Amino acid sequence: MTYAQALAYIHSVCWKGSIPGLSRTRELLTRLGNPQKSLKFVHVAGTNGKGSTAAMLASVLRQAGYHTGLYTSPYLFRFNERMQVDGQDISDELLAEITQEVKPHAEAMADHPTEFELVTAIAMVYFARSQCQIVVLEVGMGGELDSTNVIDPPEVAVICNIGLDHTEVLGDTLEKIAQAKAGIIKPGCPVALYRSTPPVEAVFQKTCQEVGAKLHPAKFAEIHPISHDFTGQRFDYAGYRGLSLPLLGRHQLNNAAVAITAVECLRSRGWAISDEALRQGLAKVVWPGRFEVLRRHPDCIVDGGHNPQCLEALAQNVRDYLPGRDITALTGVMADKDYTHMYATMAPLVSRFVTVTPDNPRAMDAQSLKTVLQPFGKPVTACQSVAQGVETALAQAGPEGLVLAFGSLYMVGDVRRFILETGK
Repeated sequence: MTYAQALAYIHSVCWKGSIPGLSRTRELLTRLGNPQKSLKFVHVAGTNGKGSTAAMLASVLRQAGYHTGLYTSPYLFRFNERMQVDGQDISDELLAEITQEVKPHAEAMADHPTEFELVTAIAMVYFARSQCQIVVLEVGMGGELDSTNVIDPPEVAVICNIGLDHTEVLGDTLEKIAQAKAGIIKPGCPVALYRSTPPVEAVFQKTCQEVGAKLHPAKFAEIHPISHDFTGQRFDYAGYRGLSLPLLGRHQLNNAAVAITAVECLRSRGWAISDEALRQGLAKVVWPGRFEVLRRHPDCIVDGGHNPQCLEALAQNVRDYLPGRDITALTGVMADKDYTHMYATMAPLVSRFVTVTPDNPRAMDAQSLKTVLQPFGKPVTACQSVAQGVETALAQAGPEGLVLAFGSLYMVGDVRRFILETGK
């Protein structure tokens, strides 16, 4: 099997969409010899920030000298990004080899696995074969019924920011969504928590009490920003002074506080992570596509925020980092997102819109998005491709302007690739 054949198989239309439940994943992993049983995990759930938080934790663990796996979704450039060992994506050859190994087991099942379940199984084989000492495992959607939840109790469970997303599956209130995500909390494992409203936190407190897990809320009141610019930010947190983080935005300081809380939980379980490893891990974390500065003059920033809560964080970043700037918004969105709320948040902060169609079957086409945006009273230009959208946005921004690309992680990946590969 070639790499192209492996991807074609993984993305094949014969695979179902997202169907919650653990039975298919358990059966497939059992057929594969239960590779996950040989691994230890940090399990990361949440609506927003779980990718950034997972990346921070993996970076810290690598700096501490541990052979570290990282499983995330979706991806920006290439599928291989979804499973990494020590900061390196899985190779094309190994992905093809493991997919070929997994394929007959998946096809022998009466109830075939979904695409995400298949990918999760491939990742577990990869991490076990790589003899990872610890794997930072990001939940795909929800928690309790997500295929990553087949693991035994993790070293620490991490609950990131809770918001309204995937409401058709997870529930239409924050408390219902929190209940789904609390499903990763297992007996005896410590839980690092992103602070939320009292009703949401009560869901996690109750689950911890029921299963005998200890809750460790991050100390947001002890975050003290020192400085920030386009290269990153410096801050104090609790007893740590002068920490550096290359990821931009106040919300990333909250995510860092959660990551530090998780590190302290790991230390309590015997993991040797020095303060210097923590400091270096945060300073060296790489997580592209999140308020990332791609070029200057005109400036171009990309952000993969794709739900109302992400856009509120993006709006705060605009106010913090870009006050008074003339902003050209380059945007595309999935048709099933709460785009009305998303754009109502951003419209007052931008001067004009350029719309594109993200490369995804769920995408809203650029012309329809133009119609959605016109009532905000800003000029809107619809483009036929991402490449045309980038060139149009840069031209409209002019040398002293700024292009802000946001709305869909799929689109942001294409914008990022086009700019970096063409030097536009």
